[in-house]
Amino acid sequence: MHYVIFLLVLLSQFTFAQAEQRANHLSKGVNLSLWFSQRASDKYTTQHLETFTTAEDIALIKRMGFDHVRFPIEPDQLWTWGRAEVLKPEFLAQMDRVVDAALKNGLAVIIDIHPSHEFKEKLQTQDQHVEEFRDFWRSLAKHYSTRDPNLVFFETLNESEFKDRFRWMGVQQRLVAAIREGAPQHTIVVSGANWSAPDELLSIEPLGDRNIIYNFHFYEPHIFTHQGATWAGHVPHYLSKIPYPSSPEAVAEFVDQVPSQPERQEFVRYGLNHWNAARIDSEFRAISEWAKQNKVRVTLNEFGVFREYVEPADRARWIRDVRTTAEKYGFGWTMWDYQTNFGVVQKKDGKTVIDPTTAEALGMKSH
Repeated sequence: MHYVIFLLVLLSQFTFAQAEQRANHLSKGVNLSLWFSQRASDKYTTQHLETFTTAEDIALIKRMGFDHVRFPIEPDQLWTWGRAEVLKPEFLAQMDRVVDAALKNGLAVIIDIHPSHEFKEKLQTQDQHVEEFRDFWRSLAKHYSTRDPNLVFFETLNESEFKDRFRWMGVQQRLVAAIREGAPQHTIVVSGANWSAPDELLSIEPLGDRNIIYNFHFYEPHIFTHQGATWAGHVPHYLSKIPYPSSPEAVAEFVDQVPSQPERQEFVRYGLNHWNAARIDSEFRAISEWAKQNKVRVTLNEFGVFREYVEPADRARWIRDVRTTAEKYGFGWTMWDYQTNFGVVQKKDGKTVIDPTTAEALGMKSH
């Protein structure tokens, strides 16, 4: 019995060492959004998949200084309903092309299952859907188990929308077990409930599997990062040039422009909360302490600012503060995103143009 316990402890230490070492490949990355995910079901055409982001883009990501990409995948395009373990070969072949191009360029890849709200809603209420998702993940992990386990990572689910964190952790544990059956050696990326919020990460107990990296997303405060975004809930989308850092004086003019009392109060709070580098530091410090206490590695898989309605200098300042604070605490980071309305590059007239202000804020090369 003592010998068995000793072997289990040794195995736990070995698998944690793997996660610890592999996390170093996820130091600075970018999300490949709106490519294989987040589109209407009829928009995943061959032309889109082969031209929206190209091999030249992947090579540029490497030249800029990134060391990994997060690759969001819409499972509906890969999933055979009724037989979730059967992966659709055409979409899978397109995925393979991207994963192999990234690996060829020396980039690590996080394969991130990034489904619709409806898909995630079913996971909250339908146990059969959970079982089918497990079958799907087992097959997908097995397919990629032949790729380098030091460079290919599996992320269970983007931004779980579970309000019940206990059910989510039970579901996530089952997904981890299925992935582990398909790919015994690879490192898995997991998160807390409720949109991968930082506070949710602090509330969970680490899983028994030690070959795991824990992730969170950071867009705080939304009133700044999502200004002008019509999908961003209660954030007043009709205002622009909301400043960062915040103070009561900085936001006073905006308070007067908002007709709704609840939204007006959001601006008052934004000013009083003094969002700045020190405030971000206090948020990340709590996560760092949680990670040290639980002896786990943490990565920041999403952060960014919607670019259309914000002052570029304020946007760059926020990105820089988040990035440097993550680095201070040893968190890897993956900016949202590569080329869309949060992007580090923009595509104009068929040409890819690096945004030098964003690249500089990320510590990346701009040429």
